[in-house]
Amino acid sequence: MTSNVKTKNKIDENQSSKTHLNKIEKRDLRRVLWRSLQNSFSWGYERQSNMAYAYSMMPVLTKLYKKKEDLSKAIKRHLEFFNTTPHLLSFILGISVAMEEKNAENENFDEDTINSVKASLMGPLAGIGDTFFWGTLKLIATGIGTSLAMQGNILGPILFLLIFNIPTFAIRILAIGWGYKLGTGFLQQLEKKGAMGTLTIGASILGLMVVGGMCASLISINIPLTIGSGKSATHVQDILNNIMPSLLPLGSFGLIYWLLGKNVKATTILIGITIVSILGALTGVFA
Repeated sequence: MTSNVKTKNKIDENQSSKTHLNKIEKRDLRRVLWRSLQNSFSWGYERQSNMAYAYSMMPVLTKLYKKKEDLSKAIKRHLEFFNTTPHLLSFILGISVAMEEKNAENENFDEDTINSVKASLMGPLAGIGDTFFWGTLKLIATGIGTSLAMQGNILGPILFLLIFNIPTFAIRILAIGWGYKLGTGFLQQLEKKGAMGTLTIGASILGLMVVGGMCASLISINIPLTIGSGKSATHVQDILNNIMPSLLPLGSFGLIYWLLGKNVKATTILIGITIVSILGALTGVFA
């Protein structure tokens, strides 16, 4: 009986040790942070900084998922479209780390929530980040640096680099910890209340809203054709806008999404868009 108890205790110790080994630690977050500094080095028009995001997550994914199929699935999950201000990227990475850790522990965790949360955060954080870092901090640093450089002072370029980079790097360091702690605590509260389903639905809706807003703001299609002549002429674009604003961007997005669903290669779609745009501009159909 005593032997069985000792054996059971030993098994429990081994299991807890394995769990501890797979637990995310500060050094893992640091590895993710250092990799995230290379975010802008890998960027494409199709999915923008998705490869850099997956690369940043690799130290955590390889630690959490020991099975090849689970690791492969996790990497593919983070190769979806992603783009936000680089200086706030670590905050979203921290949340993703917390969610991946919870997913590895809980078989019933909804994996779709991970990308839904990413999609819902990248737009709002990009708006805040672009305004503060590019529109405010960089201008202040440039103004101070330029004024000194014009006087021949060597401190001009040095101060520009220090004023811009010290705050941004400090925020990167703090943000990954904030994101991880927020994600861990928030997920624990949701589990206790049984509200994970609500999070999934809410994050999916918000993510779709962000994607819809991106369609309207990033896709620009204008038809300058008119019906009639003189003062009574009506612009075709005005008619379309009265039916629904950004109707053409939405339609073009729907067409591209449908083509991708039919396994048409992204390169083929891009070539098609280029040809249609050139012909439309030459014939006056598109402005």
